[in-house]
Amino acid sequence: MAVVFAKTAKGHEEIAGKAGGLTPRQRRVLIFVDGRRTVDELRGMLQSDDLQHTLGMLEEEGYIEVAVVSDDSGAFAAPAGALPSITAFAGLPADGDTLRLQQARNFMSNTINAFVGGLGASSLLERIERAADHAALRSLFDEWYHALVGSREGRREAEALRTKLLQVI
Repeated sequence: MAVVFAKTAKGHEEIAGKAGGLTPRQRRVLIFVDGRRTVDELRGMLQSDDLQHTLGMLEEEGYIEVAVVSDDSGAFAAPAGALPSITAFAGLPADGDTLRLQQARNFMSNTINAFVGGLGASSLLERIERAADHAALRSLFDEWYHALVGSREGRREAEALRTKLLQVI
């Protein structure tokens, strides 16, 4: 399935006025979103390791929206109903799901230790360990992701790791 994003009115205003406080990388992605290019085409043009995360942030902040989606045959059509955000978390698990909470906590800690190093992110590691529930871990998601893409090896694996974490968090 291929997805094509288009700028919203807010996205066009941001291009014209730079009032949203986007980073240069986020702004560059927003500029390339044109309602015709698929996410895969954008990935080939921008060479951004965190493209999916950036697109998700732009979508959640209202700068872009899904314009068309291809079906299994490759034909493009307007989306039928609302689609979930590409960085959306699943529904919160039941309060007693301590196994998934510990899996998410371990995954976040292990990936930080492996790709960033414990000393470079000791504060983040402490907050991950102190997180009492999934909501607390989710509030650390962006910081965890940016710590990963800030390292050379983590940058290469960031998209796959993000996808795996979203399955349990």
